[in-house]
Amino acid sequence: MAVPDRAHWDAVYRHMSGSGIPYPDPDPLLFMYTPPVAVTEPPPLALDLACGVGQNGLWLATQGYTVDLVDISRVGLMVAQSNAAQRSIRRANYLQMDLDTAVFEGKLDRTGYDLVCIFRYFRRVMLPYLRAIVKPGGRIIYETWNTHHLGMDSDTSLSRDDVADVGELSGSFADWNLLRNRDNNGVSQLVAIKPE
Repeated sequence: MAVPDRAHWDAVYRHMSGSGIPYPDPDPLLFMYTPPVAVTEPPPLALDLACGVGQNGLWLATQGYTVDLVDISRVGLMVAQSNAAQRSIRRANYLQMDLDTAVFEGKLDRTGYDLVCIFRYFRRVMLPYLRAIVKPGGRIIYETWNTHHLGMDSDTSLSRDDVADVGELSGSFADWNLLRNRDNNGVSQLVAIKPE
């Protein structure tokens, strides 16, 4: 992604916040697979990658995680910050960066996440990075479009590089404990725990 992508997503989130569209609910996959948090200091660390307006990351913060919310859109992150302020959510860090280059430029270099969630974003080159940033015993919750989606939807903004191959997520995390592995209706879902 780059400037055109940032401008696109800024416009999407500006329209969403200005048109009375309600703030989205967190993804149901999080409800099903987020482990309960014990009261610890420091609190467990989560990453919401390509967070959009942050509904998933902010929900994780309400569950006791300290969350890094990362997105290319400054407007999306501002919507997330505003929502967090209205709800008095404090354990959230907002990081604007282009995920297509951030890892390789060393901008996203924190490791030791207890939980990483990614929804509707895929870049094949990030898979080794995602494996590395989750701490042993931590988990990844991942949902994205797969190649079957390209033939199902009139959305022409997605290219072949924007979607996973069927089975690609599970193949990339095959040595982890897979709690969920589905490829249905153009969507791939993976929930996996990194071995200790």
